[in-house]
Amino acid sequence: MAMGERPVLVEMPKVGKSLDRRTARDIIAEKIMVLIATNMLRPGDELPGERELANVMHVSRETVRGAIQQLAARNILDVAQGSRTRISNIDLSHLPVTIVSSNAINSYDLDAVHAARLHVELKVVGDAAEAIDEETVAKLEDLLEAHRLGGDDAMRFLICDREFHVSIYRACGNPLLADFVTDLYTYMMDFRRSAMSRPGAIDASYRDHVEIVEALRRRDREAVTQAFRKHLQRIYATTRELVADAGSRMKGSGQEQQ
Repeated sequence: MAMGERPVLVEMPKVGKSLDRRTARDIIAEKIMVLIATNMLRPGDELPGERELANVMHVSRETVRGAIQQLAARNILDVAQGSRTRISNIDLSHLPVTIVSSNAINSYDLDAVHAARLHVELKVVGDAAEAIDEETVAKLEDLLEAHRLGGDDAMRFLICDREFHVSIYRACGNPLLADFVTDLYTYMMDFRRSAMSRPGAIDASYRDHVEIVEALRRRDREAVTQAFRKHLQRIYATTRELVADAGSRMKGSGQEQQ
């Protein structure tokens, strides 16, 4: 086996499933599928390079390469010699992210999802502040550097962003709550990607993340929950604005056709 290919014991992100033995390559393939299922990666997008993905996901390049080969064999990725790997024209939105699919989460009202995130996520990240270990803090600091190096590319930022959030959720010590909050995180990710494409949006989120990591490093529960509350309010405000803009465009288009 290549480096990073040892079997690992992890929990399957499906209700009613028991522990399943998979390799690191399988887990990275699943992560890439989740990025596609939640519209962080869209058909035709170029997948970031192996080195970049390996840095973000904390595995070897050989592991990433093996995951890409798996997905190419299933026609989820298009791999061509001498060019970037691209996302195939495929719809994975029916796949469960952890407990449910992104389609299921997106069926809820924006205000309901925001209220749920405030109610549950702040509890989860508060618990994470008290339970987080040095290895996870170091991973978050590495992800901050990956954020910085990603520049203004919204897709690359969101790949890092998901790893950042999920790493914190997992640190709470309750895998069911972590999975539930991860599903809430995926809400309307297509709007989130549009929001992060706006000037200054990535810088604002990066500053939020720096504040969150500083509070986690101190194991300061109150500071972590305050930083996350501000971050969630920013996500809610920008998503609501984009949803309203989309509604206005649809309404205007309908009036023109009458």
